[in-house]
Amino acid sequence: MPLDLDPLVAFAEHLAGIARGMLGEATTLRPAAEVKSDRSFVTALDREIERRLRREIQARFPEHGVIGEEEGRDRPDAAIQWVLDPIDGTAPFIAGMPVYGTLVAVAVQGVPVVGVMDLPAADNRWVGAKGRTTLHNGRICRTRPATDMGNAMLACMNPDFFAPEESLLLEALKQRTAWRIYGGSSMGYGLLASGRIDLCLDTRLQPYDFACYRPIIEGAGGVVTDWRGGALTLESGPRVLAAANPTLHEAALDAVRSN
Repeated sequence: MPLDLDPLVAFAEHLAGIARGMLGEATTLRPAAEVKSDRSFVTALDREIERRLRREIQARFPEHGVIGEEEGRDRPDAAIQWVLDPIDGTAPFIAGMPVYGTLVAVAVQGVPVVGVMDLPAADNRWVGAKGRTTLHNGRICRTRPATDMGNAMLACMNPDFFAPEESLLLEALKQRTAWRIYGGSSMGYGLLASGRIDLCLDTRLQPYDFACYRPIIEGAGGVVTDWRGGALTLESGPRVLAAANPTLHEAALDAVRSN
C-alpha cells in the first residue's frame, strides 16, 4: 500500500512554522556563535530549534528516526527518517543576511520524498513531495524551460568551500555560463525551483543540507543529483548539482566530467 504523504507534508510544514516563530523572536538580536570542528558556525538557537523539533517528532511519530545537524541520529534503522537543518545558513544568520532558514525533509528507505524549505526573513517557503507539483508560498512553481548553457545563471553557496580540484570544476561551469550568484545558501535551490536560477553547484553538503532539495526541485520540473549524476539519497554527498531541466543538467554534467 502506498505511503500517504499528506500527514507527513502537513507535519513538516508544522515543524517549519515552529522554527519560523523561534527564528522570528531572534531577528533583532546579535547571536553568540561557536565554531565547530569543521569550522562551520553554530548558535544556541540552532540547538534549541532542533531539540524542539525532535520533541515534536517524537510525540507525533515515535517510530520514526531523526537525522539532525546538531544532535545526530536517533533510531537510525527506522524506515522513515526526518532530516532537520534547524538553521541552514548559520553564518548569514549571524551576519544578518536574509537567506537563512529551516530545512525539513522526510526520507523513506533513504530516499527523500518530502521537502520543506522555509526562509522566514524573506517570507519564502517551498514545499515538495514525491509525485506532486512543488508549491512556493502556496502557489505552483516551475523551473525555467530549456536554456542554452551560455545564457544560464549559476548559483553557488560559497566558492571557499571548494577544494582545489573541485574549484577546477566550478571554474569550468563559470566559463560556460552567463552569470554567477554567490552567498544565497539554500535559497538558490528554491529560486531554481521557482524559475529564477538555472544551475546550482555546491560541495561539502550533508544529508540535512540537501535532502529537501530532491522533492522540491523534481516537483518543479528540475533535476538534482550528485556530481556523477546519481540520484540524491541519504547516502549521497557531499557534492550536489541541480539544473532547471534535464537538457541543462546533462550539459552541466558533461562540463564537470570533462575536467
